[in-house]
Amino acid sequence: MTGLAPRTGFGPALAAVYAGQLARARVARVPLLFVALLQSLGLLVLLRGVVDDAKVSEKQQIVAGAVVLVVAFVALNLLAQRFGHLRAHGGLDYYAALGTPPAAVVLGTAASYATFALPGTVVTAVTGALLYDLPLRGLWVLAPVAVLGGAALAGAGAALGLLAPKPELATVLGQLGMTLVLFLGLVRPGRLPGAVRPLLTVVPSTYAVNALRESFAARPRWGAIGGDLLVCAAVGVVMLAVAAVAFRRAVAR
Repeated sequence: MTGLAPRTGFGPALAAVYAGQLARARVARVPLLFVALLQSLGLLVLLRGVVDDAKVSEKQQIVAGAVVLVVAFVALNLLAQRFGHLRAHGGLDYYAALGTPPAAVVLGTAASYATFALPGTVVTAVTGALLYDLPLRGLWVLAPVAVLGGAALAGAGAALGLLAPKPELATVLGQLGMTLVLFLGLVRPGRLPGAVRPLLTVVPSTYAVNALRESFAARPRWGAIGGDLLVCAAVGVVMLAVAAVAFRRAVAR
């Protein structure tokens, strides 16, 4: 394959990719998504036994971090693996031959995986709020956090999978990225080692966690939540653009 075929319409292409990946994910990925839910619920139960009830900020951080971890498992880890596999086995050439816009491939694949991740995200958020005695009235913030934070992480996952020279490396990078989300999300910034804190500004999950954590406050700072969500949106646009460029380069070789 020496390049991309003439593009098809973005909307129809997105719908076609979403439907195709949805059918595949239903069979191959549901067990893994169930593992993602159990992983986050297990962390919530484990940490509940060591968190002081008086430390509300820590409880908010843990619940928000566990919820975003479900999103990261899908958007970062599984998408890195999926695009690494597509690159290694000619899947990108297939989409290129159909003239499918790269952004439609990335968004359609991410949306299909997010469809199965959404129930686990909601269950984790509600369970965590009840387990840690946090208010549920601001839980609607979960919707934009899942969409915008998921888009940012999905773009990063797709870029890792497309840029990795081997699918095995894409898998490793995706798992390392999810591990980073895990540790940076569950621990309050003030308790992280000084050498690690600069990572908070460059990891997109940080802003998703911050927005969701703030929604559990007695008096949420809506300006701060909006700012964090805008950062997620901006990072999502940038990372999806990077993934699209990586897609083009991969099929042009």
